[in-house]
Amino acid sequence: MTKNICVYCSSSDYLDNKFYETAYLLGKKIAENGYNLIYGGSTFGIMGKVADGVINNGGSVTGIIPKAIMAKGVSNPKNSNVIITNDMNDRKQIMEEKADIFLALPGSFGTLDEIMQVIVTKQLSYHKKAIIFLDIDNYYKPLFEMFENFYKYGFAKDFNRELYYITDSLEDVFDYCSKYVEKEFVFKY
Repeated sequence: MTKNICVYCSSSDYLDNKFYETAYLLGKKIAENGYNLIYGGSTFGIMGKVADGVINNGGSVTGIIPKAIMAKGVSNPKNSNVIITNDMNDRKQIMEEKADIFLALPGSFGTLDEIMQVIVTKQLSYHKKAIIFLDIDNYYKPLFEMFENFYKYGFAKDFNRELYYITDSLEDVFDYCSKYVEKEFVFKY
């Protein structure tokens, strides 16, 4: 059975090339490993490069885009499938339903909103899916330091580390995905 990887990431065209290069390689590896891409549907930024990597290597891409953003003409015409939603909340819900794996590349407010929501919904046992941060050039280091504060000060228990996986290696992403076994996360107070 083919699995769907939902990639959350930036749509900015004003970043260092290392982010675009890694995004394209990720897309290529998604296609080569037989996964389908679920993403925000745009041609711009890291988002567009991941999709290009999948499409240019024979993979399938589903873009999920709110109608207000679709109206701006940013939807990737090369997407295999396009789902137009009423708003961002519908978009997130459909992405969560369709995905088997969630992967965060560098991004800002929207990316954090999306990845944090799937971490919390996994914590509350709404799903058992893999959640991965691909940390390019230590981009997420300050966020992970904040996570460490959660544990240090008792706002989160150490077992919550099992909710997500952190790596800086593309190869490690796919090794983790191939070995990941869904299991119920048991939240303890």
